[in-house]
Amino acid sequence: MSDSVEEFSSVFQHAKKVVVLTGAGISAESGIPTFRGEGGLWRDFDATELATPGAFAANPSLVWEFYHYRRTIVAGASPNAGHYAVAALQRRCRRLGKDFILLTQNIDGLHAKAGSTDVVELHGSLWETRCCHCKAVEANRNMPICPALDGKGAPDTVHEANIPSMQLPRCNKCNGLLRPRVIWFGECLERDVLRRTDDALQGCDLLLVVGTSAVVYPAAGYAPLVKSQGGVVAEFNTEDTPISYNCRFKFQGPSSVKLPTALGIGEDELAEMKET
Repeated sequence: MSDSVEEFSSVFQHAKKVVVLTGAGISAESGIPTFRGEGGLWRDFDATELATPGAFAANPSLVWEFYHYRRTIVAGASPNAGHYAVAALQRRCRRLGKDFILLTQNIDGLHAKAGSTDVVELHGSLWETRCCHCKAVEANRNMPICPALDGKGAPDTVHEANIPSMQLPRCNKCNGLLRPRVIWFGECLERDVLRRTDDALQGCDLLLVVGTSAVVYPAAGYAPLVKSQGGVVAEFNTEDTPISYNCRFKFQGPSSVKLPTALGIGEDELAEMKET
């Protein structure tokens, strides 16, 4: 396993198809809570237990409070140098005639905010909803998403809002109850997302894994698949992960530092990305 920027640059120059997979680590540097592992609590709840269909069916008010809190945090966050480096990499690949695909496990939309386009959001988006009745998907950036959630969701209270169902976010088409359009534990990735991901990984020469341990399938299989096809995997993370042994390159540290360095993206280019 190497941390040589020169060797990595050589591999990039020869790669024809570059795929980037990002996870919670890249957005944590923008102040977005990961809600995984140590400290992953919201109020007294394990956040991963709230991100399930069963939790929503049992208490949609509580789950919407949790997601309103998350939307509030993300709405006030800005992309960091890691996000801008990924956007700059996409622009560079297009200029050089290389295929580029960005896969993200994040639901915060910060990649798009940084200038990345055609982002494959594996786990959906905080800024979209899906109707539980008619299944319609809608974009919604209203803050709050409905009047009853205004001022709710604070993590430092033990009191639930207990909002009546009819006052929770409702569908514009059929008035059915809306849920966040995110993939919860126990749910499968959407069919179109699976197709786009499969297409991206086929023939991938270089996979950059950024800020994710990729322990949850199907993402856990991406690095081994690329390696088995003869592609190169480079990991950018603050610690070793279960996929590290699949990697030819390992750049350990904050992605906001390691990504621009490995990609040769200087301060001037990052500043330009922030302005566009």
